[in-house]
Amino acid sequence: MSYLKFDKNLMMNLEQSLHKEMLRTNKSGAYHCTTIVGCNTRKQHGLLVIPIPEMDDKAHVLLSSLDETVIQHGAPFNLGLHQYGEGVFAPNGHKYIRMFDCESVPTMTYRVGGVILTKEKVFISHENRILIKYTLVDAHSETTLQFRPFLAFRNANDLCIENNSLNKDILPVKDGVSCCLYPGYPTLYMQFNKPAKWVDNGYWYKGVEYYKDRDRGIPYKEDLWVPGYFELPIKKGESIIFSASTFETDTTDYEKIYNDEIATRTKRTSFYNCLKNAAKQFYLKNKKGMYLMAGYPWYSVRCRDEIIALPGCTLSIDHEEDYHAIMGTLLAALKCYGTEGFKDTTIHEIDLPDIPLWTIWAIQQYKRTKGTQACKERYGYDVMQLIDTVIEGKVPNLTLDFNGLVRTNGRDVPVTWLSASINGRPIIPRSGYVVEFNALWYNALCFAQKLYEGDPSKADKMALYAEIAGRCKQAFLDTFLNDFGYLYDYVDGSYTDLSVRPNLAIAVGMDYSPLDRRQRKKVLDFVTRELLTPKGLRSLSPKSQGYNPIYVGGPIEREYAVHQGPARPWLFGFYADAYLKVFGVSGLSFIERMLIGYEDEMTEGCIGSLSELYDGNPPYTGRGAVSTAKNVGEILRILKNVKELNKQLDNEAEV
Repeated sequence: MSYLKFDKNLMMNLEQSLHKEMLRTNKSGAYHCTTIVGCNTRKQHGLLVIPIPEMDDKAHVLLSSLDETVIQHGAPFNLGLHQYGEGVFAPNGHKYIRMFDCESVPTMTYRVGGVILTKEKVFISHENRILIKYTLVDAHSETTLQFRPFLAFRNANDLCIENNSLNKDILPVKDGVSCCLYPGYPTLYMQFNKPAKWVDNGYWYKGVEYYKDRDRGIPYKEDLWVPGYFELPIKKGESIIFSASTFETDTTDYEKIYNDEIATRTKRTSFYNCLKNAAKQFYLKNKKGMYLMAGYPWYSVRCRDEIIALPGCTLSIDHEEDYHAIMGTLLAALKCYGTEGFKDTTIHEIDLPDIPLWTIWAIQQYKRTKGTQACKERYGYDVMQLIDTVIEGKVPNLTLDFNGLVRTNGRDVPVTWLSASINGRPIIPRSGYVVEFNALWYNALCFAQKLYEGDPSKADKMALYAEIAGRCKQAFLDTFLNDFGYLYDYVDGSYTDLSVRPNLAIAVGMDYSPLDRRQRKKVLDFVTRELLTPKGLRSLSPKSQGYNPIYVGGPIEREYAVHQGPARPWLFGFYADAYLKVFGVSGLSFIERMLIGYEDEMTEGCIGSLSELYDGNPPYTGRGAVSTAKNVGEILRILKNVKELNKQLDNEAEV
């Protein structure tokens, strides 16, 4: 039985099926995203959504959807589904769905009378191209298929309204047609692997609605242009492959390309395999290097997100070379920015003050996987260079004080991951001594000493690091550790922030923490009581002022709520690290039980992946971006750690 399989009862129930989404990417920034019944519920949904670097660094929806119609004995049965008003759906193609299976590739099975038709979708790696394979499994009489393309040609965050500016020209190509609605956009080629009749029948479909956007309090109606339709016969047992791409293709090799692409897929037969597939979908490769997207369907490459996600999305799924490629691109970009002031245009927010500290943490995860010597040989120099930039005051908005702590100014603009803002001003002005910044800094200093332990050529430099770390440790305890049993979130001059936030877990989850085991346990107990949920750590304790666990409402309401209570799965990675450090292997069973909460999400939200955030209170509904790299990466990292610890236990038992 498939791990990701949904029957007709669920598919026909739109109250359930419309909340389940699917995502496929080409690992170069393009994607296909929609609901499992094929009804787009967000403006970012689409069959072919691609980046257009010549225009901007945003995604653009070219082909919104493709409506299929089965014709038998002159009677049409439209398999499409669109929303035109609250509770108004047409043409109700979901009533013909009998099954949706996503084990290998998304596969829909339709039944129309005696007709059984399957539809499989494959996004081709590193090409702006999607293939859809239709197979007529059974039919008792002659069958014809019609295909109506719904075109958008717009920014994925905008909407299309009927206009007279579009270019209605449809040009014939081999076994299909091509078109380009507006200047600056690439040409869209729609082709089949057999001759297809094209019928010009241009028409605006007005008032298509996206209820997810309506619920978010943003514009949610648009008009889509359908220039006509394809028509072609299909025989029982025959397969027809449709291609949508930004270049003309050879229609004779569709079957081979389709099969070759499927052969590269890891089947989603387990929790781990689902997350492994999700992780690879964040990969972004272009002419400048290799990166990790922060999430879909609306995030690009965000530096901090990329770094936190990197170990889990590469090393934890045995993709070491991808780790080196992404880390190499990042380190080169950091060096270029530090020496020449130029930013890599693909990586956003590379100038944030904690980026060097998180980078060292990501390198430390490589050491945990491959050992100290391998890490030293490959990244030792980079670790020292990053630390030295902090010591020498070369990191913008990060100052090393005499007490060994690092200080930043976050009063005017957000500088930490709690980056919610209104009109550019931070809602949570974390400034001065920030707890996770200083935990990362202390960890970095100690990690470097471990890398070069016993190396006489770096003895003087390591002595300096040790001296700074000694001051940092004492100052950290004096500044952040309080009598209530937790750590202050940030201390800015005479102001001490009393909010209980999950940055506590980051501080106690470091391999090298300023806190001893007893202090770690006390803080960890506090986190467990007030922040832990089945979907991650709350961004604020329910006992703290301003707690708002539900991420709903318009843009302003959501901005105020986003860091005031909703839970994040990625923070569970640091909690698990801390828990296993405090309780050792005896804590394994608890961490394994907590991981079940994330496995439950494989059939919810974006199936096979993890949403950006979850409500801080039951039922912990997933919200925000449908698939995010930090969440997937950190849960993968913990899954691997748990597996390795269990393996050690088994080996010890055998001995």
